[in-house]
Amino acid sequence: MQILPLAVSAPETTSGATDSSPALQTLALSLTIPTYNEGQNIGPLVERLTTLLDRALPQDYELIVVDDDSPDLTWNTALELQATYPQLRVLRRQDERGLSSAVIRGWQVARGRCLGVIDADLQHPPEVLVGLLDAIQQGADLAVGSRHVEGGGVSEWSLARRVLSRGAQTVGLLLLPRVVGRVSDPMSGYFVVQREAIAGPLLNPKGYKILLEVLGRGTIDTIAEVGYVFQERQEGASKVTWRQYIDYIHHLLRLRLGGRLSRLHQRFPMQRFVRFGLVGLSGVVVDMAILYLLHSTLGLPLTRSKIVAAEVAIINNFIWNDAWTFADVSLQQQGWSARLKRFLKFNLVCLAGLVLNVLVLNVVYNLVFGQRWAYLANLVAIAIVTFWNFWLNLKLSWRVTQVK
Repeated sequence: MQILPLAVSAPETTSGATDSSPALQTLALSLTIPTYNEGQNIGPLVERLTTLLDRALPQDYELIVVDDDSPDLTWNTALELQATYPQLRVLRRQDERGLSSAVIRGWQVARGRCLGVIDADLQHPPEVLVGLLDAIQQGADLAVGSRHVEGGGVSEWSLARRVLSRGAQTVGLLLLPRVVGRVSDPMSGYFVVQREAIAGPLLNPKGYKILLEVLGRGTIDTIAEVGYVFQERQEGASKVTWRQYIDYIHHLLRLRLGGRLSRLHQRFPMQRFVRFGLVGLSGVVVDMAILYLLHSTLGLPLTRSKIVAAEVAIINNFIWNDAWTFADVSLQQQGWSARLKRFLKFNLVCLAGLVLNVLVLNVVYNLVFGQRWAYLANLVAIAIVTFWNFWLNLKLSWRVTQVK
C-alpha cells in the first residue's frame, strides 16, 4: 500500500471498495475516519468536526469515512449525511478489513496536503484537532494527540487497562526504541501528518496502531505533541481484543526487522551512559555494603538482604542521576511534583530490573557457582541489569519530547 504525492493521480480503489465522491482540487486537510458499527456516533462526530473545520479551514478540507461494510450500515448512515455535509466522502470496503489499512485506503483517495486520522467513537475530542493543525502550520511534519503530555490523560480507565497500555509502550521501547521513543504516546490513533512525509514508501501496517507505520517508514523530522484526555465511549461497543495486542507485537517485530530504521539512527548517548555507569558504581558500593551488613553480619537470607540493599542503592542512584546524569532534563522539569514523578518512574524501572537481578543472582549463585562467591554472583547480576536500567530510564524517567 502506498500514498502517492499530489502531483500523481491517486490509484483506483481496490478490494471491492466504492468511493462516493470524485477527486477534485487539492485541499489543506484530508481527515480519515475508519469505521465499523459506528452508526450511532458518525452523525455527532461529523457535525462537531465540520463546525470546527468550517472556521479553521473553510472549504479547504474533506472528511473521508472508510467503513468495513458494517452490519449496522454505518456506511449508509454516512452517505445520508452527505446531503447536509458536502465535504464528506464515504468509502465502503467489502473485501478488506482492518483499521490501519482502512486509514491508508482513505489517504490513497485523499486530496489533502495534510493527512489525518481520528476515531469515530468520540473518544478522541474533535476540538483537539485545531491544536494539531496549528502545530502543522508552524512547521511540524507530524502532530500527535497524546495522553501523556501536559493537558493529556484518560478519563475512567481501570488499573488493568492502564497497566496494559503502559506495558505495550514498554515493549515497543524495547523492540523499536528509535521509533517508539520519538513520541510520548506511540499508541495514539489521533494525529495529522504532512503528506510529503509519507508519500512514496510502501506501507504494510498490521493491526490498529497506524502511527507506528508512519514513524517507522515515513520521513519524519519534526514532531509536535498536543495533549488530550481520552474519553469514554458513549455509544457502541469497544473493539479492543487480545488479538489486537498480538497484532501490535507482530507489527513491532516486522518494523524492527524491516531494515528501515537506519534513517532514524542517532548516536548512542555515550557521555550520559558513562555518567550513569559511574553513578551505578556508587550504587554498587552502597548495595554491597548493605548486603554485607544484612547477609554476612546479621545473618539474614540472601534474597531478602539483596532486596533491601537494592532499594537503598536505587535511592542513592536516583539522587545522583537527577542532579548530574540527567541534569539538563531535570532543569526543565523543576518542582517537587515533577521530581517525585521521575523518582517513581525510576523506581519502577529499577524494581523491574531488580526482579531480573534477583533471578540472575540466584541462578549464578546456586547453579553456576555452586552456592559460593555470593558477591561475585551479585556483580554479574548488576552488570546485566545496568543496560536495562539505563535504556528504559533514558526513554521513560528523564525524557522531554523533542518539539522543533
